[in-house]
Amino acid sequence: MIHSHRMELFACRASVDFASKVIDTLNAIRDEGTPALHLGELQVSPFSDGEFQPQFVESVRGATVYILQSTIPPADNLMELLLTIDAAKRASADKVIAVMPYFGWARQDRKDRPRVAIGAKLVANLLKAAGADRVMTCDLHADQIQGFFDIPVDHVYASKVFVPFLRAKHIENLSIAAPDMGGAKRANSYAKHLTTAESECGVIICHKTRERANVVSEIKAIGEVEGRNVVIVDDMIDTAGTLCKAAEVLKGKGALSVRACATHGLLSGSAVQKIHASALEEVFITDSIPHPELEGDPKIKVVSLTGVFASIIDKVYNYEPISPDFM
Repeated sequence: MIHSHRMELFACRASVDFASKVIDTLNAIRDEGTPALHLGELQVSPFSDGEFQPQFVESVRGATVYILQSTIPPADNLMELLLTIDAAKRASADKVIAVMPYFGWARQDRKDRPRVAIGAKLVANLLKAAGADRVMTCDLHADQIQGFFDIPVDHVYASKVFVPFLRAKHIENLSIAAPDMGGAKRANSYAKHLTTAESECGVIICHKTRERANVVSEIKAIGEVEGRNVVIVDDMIDTAGTLCKAAEVLKGKGALSVRACATHGLLSGSAVQKIHASALEEVFITDSIPHPELEGDPKIKVVSLTGVFASIIDKVYNYEPISPDFM
């Protein structure tokens, strides 16, 4: 398809490595003879008080600009994305698309207590106010966050890479576990895709009660656990407290092995140490959040999402259907 405008890709500081891999994949899948893409130069000038100012070093006039940034803590990463979107609009970009492998603040998706903010809705408003025309993201903490936006949202799922990865491991007597009631839909989806003619993949639901945020008091497993190789699937691992406790409960109920797949590895505090000391045999996360220190880790493995995002970016740019990329 011939475009009257070009594609330009830029990365804010938290996602430079991810963006570089996306561009490598895009160049590999694009039509032969198409000019090669490169990561545009984005300069961020700091002020002595901690403030900063992004600047596009090259022209983006009339271009479709993709800005890649996971909005992980600190909040500077979100602010940098907002400022970069604003800079692109003021530099006369035709369209600005925010590519957010990890959408931060998504756990604040409803008013679950009196006098609290709905952070996910606020971030959606901020992205639109900054000038974003579209958002691409992966495994939102709650699907309904898509409805917080008044602009298109492409919400992809890490199951696109995790399901083939688990199939390739040929795990016998496999069951998929949800770490809480809210993850039941995700667990059922994985189990459906991993069920074969020879073997049915079971589903286990873990019911947890919390004392307070990030502190789980009790977990009960519902479903057949004994003699099964269990894979816990979740959208994120923060402190790893829930995950490690769930693994302990499942092993205590007779699971042969316990593994985990989680899209976003926040891994805050002593999460890595907890995982290493836990009953978990393996933990698989994606590169939506950078963790270069985990290269070669004996228990935590990183599976790349860059191919999924490269495919979505290419298809959206060429006005092609993206439904085959959803799983």
